[in-house]
Amino acid sequence: MTSSKKDRHPIKEYFHRLLDMRSDMLGYDELHDMMEENTVIHGANMWILMMAILIASIGLNVNSTAVIIGAMLISPLMSGILTMGYSLAIHDLSLFKHAVSRFGTQVLISLITSTIYFRLTPLTIATSEMLARTTPTLWDVLIALFGGIAGGIGNTRKKTGNVIPGVAIATALMPPLCTVGYGIATMQLNFILGALYLFLINTLFIALSAFFVTKLLRVPLRTELDAKKEKRISRAITTAVIITIIPSILFAMYTVYKSVLEKNANDYLKQEFVFTDTQQVQNNIDIADKTISVSLVGTPISDEKIAELESKLENYDLKGYKLHVTQNKSIEGEFDTDKVTIAIQENTIRDLQKQLDEEKAKNEELSENLHEQVDCAAISAKISAVFKDMSNIRVGIMFGSSGKNIYVSGETENELSASEEQILKNLVSEESGISAVELNIQTIVQNTDEAEQPAG
Repeated sequence: MTSSKKDRHPIKEYFHRLLDMRSDMLGYDELHDMMEENTVIHGANMWILMMAILIASIGLNVNSTAVIIGAMLISPLMSGILTMGYSLAIHDLSLFKHAVSRFGTQVLISLITSTIYFRLTPLTIATSEMLARTTPTLWDVLIALFGGIAGGIGNTRKKTGNVIPGVAIATALMPPLCTVGYGIATMQLNFILGALYLFLINTLFIALSAFFVTKLLRVPLRTELDAKKEKRISRAITTAVIITIIPSILFAMYTVYKSVLEKNANDYLKQEFVFTDTQQVQNNIDIADKTISVSLVGTPISDEKIAELESKLENYDLKGYKLHVTQNKSIEGEFDTDKVTIAIQENTIRDLQKQLDEEKAKNEELSENLHEQVDCAAISAKISAVFKDMSNIRVGIMFGSSGKNIYVSGETENELSASEEQILKNLVSEESGISAVELNIQTIVQNTDEAEQPAG
């Protein structure tokens, strides 16, 4: 142990060991041999690359995130990018040229493979997974930068872990490259440019991260460059970074701006468009035209109410926006008939429920009035006096489709004959003044003494 380590404060020593990147790294010669190996083109690696490209293309084609992740784990693209950053850091331009040559070959094979696939597949509609790769932002730059740092550190360790596969998933090199192939196959320039830009962002900032990590690890320079040449390389790297990062910053600013506006508009629609008999079935927020279009189904709202709603736009930081309300018909653009059907059904159910509630209240009121007119308890007592063996007698008023009925239930030991049932009906009808009488008289079978004793 050196004197400097002996004199180091214990807390400083603790944090030094905690954050030291050089403690378990490969030897410089081992690291360089591994980087040189990354520049060699192997037939097996090219076949693995083509299979990974096909898997990623299929995943994009069927919109399967799991399949895309699997392809990224298989892809051998990451090693070449790390080698490019490493070679620039140690001033090994020959290694850099070999790394660029191998990486360029891999990119060319990937583009050819994905283009052929998308030319042959019957599924030609762009999926959400493809669209997500056409608008890179500053967040993609940061992901590539931090992922590249993690990859650069992990690539120099004695014990290999899951860092490189994780970086491959996070930085997503394969999906944008396959999306470029889709754009070429379908002749859509926006897919080619957007996805290619995302791929270049990931490539550049992973390589740049590997460059910085190599410098931090103090890997010895392979050759000494003259000041003019070193300055030229530094200028080229800086220019490439600036040119790459500026559009992503603009994209990020627009994304944040759009996200805030959409949140404000959604809050406005959720809080202000709440009506009892009217359902919102569709809305559209057009940032370019500063218009919020809403389609309503149900009881139409007045022009005064619409003007009031439009005046509240400023409360949600939507000053300058216009409100376009369409009632009981579709707005311009795609119309969701399922939502309209659901809204109409909800309105119908609401109206029916309202009618049922009113009818129920009316029936309850009639029932109370009728029970006041008909003394059910007196009728029960009268039945009990006439039919001595009948018990648990209950009398109630019901309302059916044919009008009001009087309902009689009870229990008897001896089954009523037809003539006795008629006598009971006449009695109840006469006492209540209601002609429709329904009976539910159950016969109770009593066990005999012989039946209670065991046979034999």
